[in-house]
Amino acid sequence: MSRLRVLVSAYACHPLATEESYPGEAILGWNIVRQLCRFYDVTVLTRSYNRDALERGLKERGLEADCRYVSLPRAFSPLLKHYLGFSLYYLFWQIKAFRLARRLVRESRFDVFHQVTFANDWMPSFIGAYVRIPFIWGPLGGAHRTPPALLPELGTRFRRKERIRECLKDLWRATPFRRRGLKRAAAILVCNRETEAALAAVGPKLRFFPVNGINAEELPAAPATGAKPGPGFRVLFAGRLDPIKGLKLGVRAFAKFSSSGLRAEFDIIGSGEAEAEVRGLIRSLGLEARITLIPWLSRDVLMSRLMTCDVFLFPSFRDGGGAVVVEAMACAKPVICLDTGGPAFHVQDSWGIKVPPGEPAAVVDGLAAALARLAGDRGLRESMGRAGRERVLSYYLWDKLGDRLAAIYGEVLS
Repeated sequence: MSRLRVLVSAYACHPLATEESYPGEAILGWNIVRQLCRFYDVTVLTRSYNRDALERGLKERGLEADCRYVSLPRAFSPLLKHYLGFSLYYLFWQIKAFRLARRLVRESRFDVFHQVTFANDWMPSFIGAYVRIPFIWGPLGGAHRTPPALLPELGTRFRRKERIRECLKDLWRATPFRRRGLKRAAAILVCNRETEAALAAVGPKLRFFPVNGINAEELPAAPATGAKPGPGFRVLFAGRLDPIKGLKLGVRAFAKFSSSGLRAEFDIIGSGEAEAEVRGLIRSLGLEARITLIPWLSRDVLMSRLMTCDVFLFPSFRDGGGAVVVEAMACAKPVICLDTGGPAFHVQDSWGIKVPPGEPAAVVDGLAAALARLAGDRGLRESMGRAGRERVLSYYLWDKLGDRLAAIYGEVLS
């Protein structure tokens, strides 16, 4: 029996989490394409930046895909340097990808089209809306917002960016392209409860499917349940140093928790626009000896660092996915996060602590209490670590997610 032919749009699709590749989206795009190649004949439309790494990754794994690279003239490149400009750039990229897709569908038969990245519910899919083949969309996030009580934590400039972002999302959602895409989609995959609620009107089309997973070869060799025995307690954060990541709350919570005199250290891994502000807060609290800022690390090095911590702290205000949360669980580390977005979906009480996203002072108290609880109970840390790792093994391995995706394809195309 011949294999199904699948056309995929994945603007971000890169096997390495480089800062230039939109790392979370790129890893998602790469792993969805890789899994589809297990079952189907895949043609993928992606940006030219991904060419070398994508083709090398496919070759190393013995996979084949017909990769078609869509690029815009260099005159459009300045748009990528600006927050609003990127959305316009992606709009023009989609239009060009749509023209290519329409030509490919005229020239050859495809059984299904799958829009993968960007993985949000508000950027429409031109191909899904107007190319007349069965359409699968997602996994999608994007409906999560910064909790109103936490907006003051962003500062004036970033609050303005958040308002612009939400207005832009509302404008995109109102376009006929997006409405037509929702109507045409045979299945829509969603990755968190906020997006499920936002798309509730499409009803039975919705399927829960995470945007984050991990490959079996990336798992630690042994299920370590805690950091190596030592006199201190090590907390770790990894991600972009943006205000929405909640690091100022995390630093203040660490200061409150460690004021009891416990030997504790906090490693912050990443870079971004909020770095200077975070450094200033650390200095003002006199925590330079306890908190270390570490520049961006490659994924394999980050996994090694995760193995040496006791607790992973991720107080992000709005993350549709939160891949690093799954990576921390894979390393058998309990996770402390806010009860919102993708992290709230990943983390359950058996392997982490979720703090309600309320007033900043209450969030700081909640994070500090969670740190104190875990610091004082090694047995709890180890049992949570084991439970988190077991969850990864049963749910988040990419081959298992690929099997689930194939089952969804079977439902849609039957």
